[in-house]
Amino acid sequence: MAAATAQLRPPGTAAKFRAPGFYRAAVLMALGVGFAALLTWVVRASYGHGTYRHFISGDAILTLSLIVVPLMFLVGIGGFDYWFYWALGKKTRPEDHSGHGAYSWKDYFRINTDHKVIGIQYTVTSFFFLLVGGLLAMLMRAQLAQPGAQFVDANTYNGLFSVHATLLIFLFIIPVFAGLANFVLPLMIGAPDMAFPRLNALSYWLLPVAGLMMLGSFLAPGGSFANGWTAYAPLSENSPIGQDFFSIGVQFAGASSIMTALNFLVTIITMRAPGMSFFRLPLLVWANFATSLLVVIATPFIAASQFFILLDRALGFNFFNAAKGGDVLMYQHVFWFYSHPAVYIMMLPGFGIVSEIIAVKSRKPIFGYRMMAFSLLAIVALGFTVWAHHMFTSGMAAWIRIPMAVTTAIIAVPTGIKIFSWLATLWRGVLHLDTPMLFALGFLTTFTLGGISGVMLAMVPFDIHVSATYFIVAHIHYVLFGGSLMTIFAGVYYWFPKMTGRMFDERLGKWHFWTTFVFFNLTFGPMHIIGLQGMPRRVATYAAQFATMNLLISIASFALGLSTLIFVYNIITSWRGGPRAASNPWRGLTLEWQVSSPPPVFNFDRVPTVVGGPYEYGVPGAVHGTFAPAPKPSTVGAGMARAPSE
Repeated sequence: MAAATAQLRPPGTAAKFRAPGFYRAAVLMALGVGFAALLTWVVRASYGHGTYRHFISGDAILTLSLIVVPLMFLVGIGGFDYWFYWALGKKTRPEDHSGHGAYSWKDYFRINTDHKVIGIQYTVTSFFFLLVGGLLAMLMRAQLAQPGAQFVDANTYNGLFSVHATLLIFLFIIPVFAGLANFVLPLMIGAPDMAFPRLNALSYWLLPVAGLMMLGSFLAPGGSFANGWTAYAPLSENSPIGQDFFSIGVQFAGASSIMTALNFLVTIITMRAPGMSFFRLPLLVWANFATSLLVVIATPFIAASQFFILLDRALGFNFFNAAKGGDVLMYQHVFWFYSHPAVYIMMLPGFGIVSEIIAVKSRKPIFGYRMMAFSLLAIVALGFTVWAHHMFTSGMAAWIRIPMAVTTAIIAVPTGIKIFSWLATLWRGVLHLDTPMLFALGFLTTFTLGGISGVMLAMVPFDIHVSATYFIVAHIHYVLFGGSLMTIFAGVYYWFPKMTGRMFDERLGKWHFWTTFVFFNLTFGPMHIIGLQGMPRRVATYAAQFATMNLLISIASFALGLSTLIFVYNIITSWRGGPRAASNPWRGLTLEWQVSSPPPVFNFDRVPTVVGGPYEYGVPGAVHGTFAPAPKPSTVGAGMARAPSE
């Protein structure tokens, strides 16, 4: 009896600090700061060089703390416990699944190995950074409503647009796609979880570390990093200590992306349900397969670029110091070799989302399924051949402009195949114009417009003319807001019933779409005009001739920001008290709709068997997957009979 009573008592203070969690993390983070200070003192005291005549350096301690403290946090919350236990040679512990699944809201604030919990953690955290990045955008537009200094000085404005872009690229668009795929992809292929659940959990917790580091740069001596999300050298080498927050934060965000991508690749290749051949995969799975290839190949290059910057800043390696034999242009080549494929990392998952929604909402098979899959792989290959079109005005060798212009134009072809296939799927379909479908159609419109301006920018003379103007701002927002964010909203609304077991308010969803679509175009459409007229980007003030247009843009941007609050209100209230969702409210064929909403902790009570294609809408008796044993194929002549979808 006494033993049972002891087990029911809450853990004591000492136990809280020993067990994985935020208590232990807080202690280890404090120790991390002490370790950084001690190591800095020891190295500088023993080195003997004149550069280190002062044994204590605040900048050196801060830089080292930016590396050590996040790692100590991850150790504290339990991100490495299993591996440390194994590395110490201890006896293997039986898996009791105590860290798998969410049974209360507290389970979302700890290490959890359930891919569905991790997917929701990713998605909610990413939307937090969207809201923060959006607030920074509102401050910028308030500053630009009239010429002259309104609210902030030029250096603070530089920090605002730098952190805004960095948060929305590295902490929102890339990880939110990973979050949606984390929830949906194992269900789609009939897997019980991701291939590496513990690595999956660790990859998520790297995300808030990176995001808080980016935001923390505003508190650094000298202010936040202020060189744009590109952090061009040599400017980034001579900036205040806030630049280190970017260079190190990107490493954590990049490590998270690589871990997730490797997990997706192994999961897709090795954990598909019986009968799930590659040409029976839903296009969302194909899209994440292609994206993961891009991430694994390209992300080490941005990591390398920031390691070079750190080594130059902290240890004087002079990779990019032309006066000492460094090559300034090398930074841009390394950076853009990642960052143009990164555009497709931020687009391909959205292509998969739109493919799922258009097929279901038009009740038709995807037109040209195999060409859609092959075009994704073509984008992966061509994405590494166009990076220097970002450098037409950099002073690089002029001859390389022509092949880069040609490949930039060619890469529009596989994307055009997708647009054509989506339109052909819609043609004469039975369209259901609900909220997910409206966002999918809005994506087709705005992304196509962004693609057209992209083809224009492939032309060298035109690119040189508008390179430093607001035309570029308009283009990237039509691609990443009108493209990526539209598909993200579509995906959240589409899988919201599956993720939460609740239905959202359709009326509010449509209000969200129409206000977003209208005010998005009123915000970013006019930027093409003032860009062509010569208004420079990345400036805190401008000539009086652009005042009227900028005021209109700012007013529209405030309305666009308010439209997002409709989404936030709809999601929160629906999650708390929306109508209960059926297991398959959209009448989809893919496997995630064949289980309850939300799904069971281990996804499937019985292993599904895939017997047909994922989009055979309108085909009498078509079934994608079944939970009964698959019938043995009959022998016809010397071969085996196959389903038409194979």
